[in-house]
Amino acid sequence: MTKTLKRQQVKSSFFFTGNFYRNPSFRGLIRDLRRDGHYLGAHSDKHLLYCDWSVRDSLLVTRTQFLDDLRANYSEMEKFGIRKSDAPYFLPPFEWYNDTISAWTRQEGLQLINFSPGTISHADYTTPDLRNYRSSETIYQSITAYEKQNGMNGFILLVHIGTAPARTDKFYSRLEELIVYLKKEGYSFSRVDGLLE
Repeated sequence: MTKTLKRQQVKSSFFFTGNFYRNPSFRGLIRDLRRDGHYLGAHSDKHLLYCDWSVRDSLLVTRTQFLDDLRANYSEMEKFGIRKSDAPYFLPPFEWYNDTISAWTRQEGLQLINFSPGTISHADYTTPDLRNYRSSETIYQSITAYEKQNGMNGFILLVHIGTAPARTDKFYSRLEELIVYLKKEGYSFSRVDGLLE
């Protein structure tokens, strides 16, 4: 993925958990992404589920648990020289939250964001044993079909940097094809801070 972004001269945004930042195996990758000018942000420390899947207003964490976890994520980022002021946009774990989580994030001086709805790019984590499995071809077609019908100006597209070994059909293998397609359609790419500011 990183080679593709460099080859296509695309700056992107990466949101990692504290567990990812503290994993020694990923230190080189994180340093390379930072050096290459990508946005590095927070995705919670332990990838907590904040609210119930079926009753979204039902919180599964207290405010203290939420803040402790979020601050631990930023603490790990600081070890790479990434301050909170460098990364004010926060992508919640599972991309699932409610208005209380959004308010707590804002009170912490951060802005909660999420991917734009309309495609199934975020399903690139699914594995063949899951009911909601989506192949890379299905994901790719969902993006191009949405673009043809609606356009994607200002769109935030979510693609995972890694997936479970059980998913051998890695969507990020088609990232270059997608970038080339979108460039031909007249789109340019931006880090999330450039897009939202």
